[in-house]
Amino acid sequence: MSEFQVKQKQLTSHRLVQTPVIETIEKGQILLKVESFSFTANNITYGMMGERLGYWQFFPPADNNDKQWGIIPVWGFALVTQSKAEGIEEGERLFGYFPPAQQVVMTPVNVSQQRLVDGSGHRAMLPPGYNSYKRLSGEKGYNPDLDNERMLLFPLHITSFCLWDRLQDNSWFEAQQVVVISASSKTSLGLGYALNDDANAPHSVGLTSSGNMAFVQKVGVYDQVVSYNQTSDIDPNKPTVIVDMSGSADILAKLGAHFGNNLTYCINVGLTHWDEFSAESAAESDRSEFFFAPGHIQKRIADWGPQGFEQRTIGFMAETAMKCRSWLEVKELNGLEDFAQAYSQVCEGKIPPEQGLIIKLYLESSDNTYK
Repeated sequence: MSEFQVKQKQLTSHRLVQTPVIETIEKGQILLKVESFSFTANNITYGMMGERLGYWQFFPPADNNDKQWGIIPVWGFALVTQSKAEGIEEGERLFGYFPPAQQVVMTPVNVSQQRLVDGSGHRAMLPPGYNSYKRLSGEKGYNPDLDNERMLLFPLHITSFCLWDRLQDNSWFEAQQVVVISASSKTSLGLGYALNDDANAPHSVGLTSSGNMAFVQKVGVYDQVVSYNQTSDIDPNKPTVIVDMSGSADILAKLGAHFGNNLTYCINVGLTHWDEFSAESAAESDRSEFFFAPGHIQKRIADWGPQGFEQRTIGFMAETAMKCRSWLEVKELNGLEDFAQAYSQVCEGKIPPEQGLIIKLYLESSDNTYK
């Protein structure tokens, strides 16, 4: 079988590695066949923050002796092909965090009708939200027609929801306008939908490239859309909070000078401009933070309870995903070889903002052939 690996210190370098097919598993384990997954700029953030936040630890490469290579996790669906775990049936499907590979072994714990947790030892200290998997057979009202949006948007829009919650829970950090950098990203647009639906939200400004201006204006979720070379058009006299999806040190420095003391707070989230990232510009201070969505999720689960959190978020994500159908263009790729070719385009920012990549690893056929 194949797995897709990247160099941890040089994300543009990648390779497909052939590994032995997994045929046997141990008691308490399940063997999964990865069916499909999405890939966006958000996954590049996983690679950039791999050491700092532990993303490289989720799926160690098959040849774990060469430490320079790693596996960037992806969101998708997988089929249980073997089960030696109580309560898990062969043939059921899971949604969650997987490697871009054809097979993966997990050790289910905390199994309920709706979900399970991968209790593999190397994942024990990693963020719980990434270790939890939805059992589609136990999901009330599961709609397979939303599978593409679920892969592409749900993992991003849960962050959008958490950002909106963080902002409004802190009285917008006393700001009169919210500036969203990299406004065309799917996480930014999810936040834009939340702000647009909130009557109490301040004036919103979407900051984007000149090439993406028309698209962002067409989506219509921000009160104002400004290009990176027109930042002087943003009112510098209003107290402002920045939500930065870009990670660009240059853009942050420019805005910092533009707003001066009127910059009340900066939330650093993503790295769509990952090649312009500076750890110093994203360093936390009394007026800035690096936002880690899984941490916020755990806080809200503690505040609201698991059911309360799910009730608030599932409705938001489903509703926002349906709104995105007016502009989202799903592009399907067949197999890891096609994905490897598209990966460089994602790194270089050449995927149009309205496009979403779905990689199909397994196509139903008479001979159950892998692609």
